Amino acid sequence: MTPKSLNLFVLPAIMLAIFLTIAVALWLSTGNAFYLFNFGYIGTALAIGMGVYAALPARKKPMGRRLAQFLIGTYMLVFLGLLQRENMQIEGFFFYLLAGIFAGSVIHYLVAKIVGVFIFNRGWCGWACWTAMILDLLPFKRHKTEPLAAPWWGLRYVHFGLSLGLVAWLWWGTGYRVEMQSVTELYWLVVGNLLYYVIGIGLAFVLQDNRAFCKYVCPIPTLQKIPARFALLKIAGNAEKCNDCGACNKMCPMDINISGYIQQGRRVLSTECIMCLECINVCAKDALFVNFGNDREVR
Repeated sequence: MTPKSLNLFVLPAIMLAIFLTIAVALWLSTGNAFYLFNFGYIGTALAIGMGVYAALPARKKPMGRRLAQFLIGTYMLVFLGLLQRENMQIEGFFFYLLAGIFAGSVIHYLVAKIVGVFIFNRGWCGWACWTAMILDLLPFKRHKTEPLAAPWWGLRYVHFGLSLGLVAWLWWGTGYRVEMQSVTELYWLVVGNLLYYVIGIGLAFVLQDNRAFCKYVCPIPTLQKIPARFALLKIAGNAEKCNDCGACNKMCPMDINISGYIQQGRRVLSTECIMCLECINVCAKDALFVNFGNDREVR
């Protein structure tokens, strides 16, 4: 039995419908029309990017994903962050939670990076991240170095622990409290993002790998790992079509053995998958596709 693939022209409409449902539900429950604009914009931007992706030929399909990255990433960073002075860094998420403030940052993390991952997988990392939208412009699209040894993968957990520890020290040790739309929140956002860009671009050139920051340093996967394992949206394939040529593995920016999963008759279960769809683009046998379902064997 083969898994059912999602039509790439239908998927944008599904995503738009999901985000509009969230927008209307939050608006009706809170009376705040901002939710209509916020989730309506994000859903529309994602649908446009996915629609462009579906319409373009294989070699140009990544342009659709990058369009979505810029439409959503710049909105989050520039509008919500710089203009609205909201700390969109992971520390801001922790601070707002402690303060009991249901801010845009909290909603963003819950929808895109925690709860929503059960549905969309780590699609945020592939289609909307404002850090990755810059890193993906760098020249090392097919990384030229072998993946780093296991200890390097632990840096993201160290980063997460340091961020959480810093928030705990400031909150309980110094009595620091967040103030919405304050200059302090703006400084935190600007400095934090500049550090991310400097480290991300530096690692990309040192390791010749655009996504080195995502794989070794970014703390966000620590929140995504468990829901990503059970995500409904995953890459799947037809084992009968796959000739194990390895093209998908070579192009995967997250170093996943995609063909190994397909040869075993399983969906790609790795929690490192960012749903960038690069593997689908390079498959000469048209053996890979997006699947919405469960993780039982699919042969």
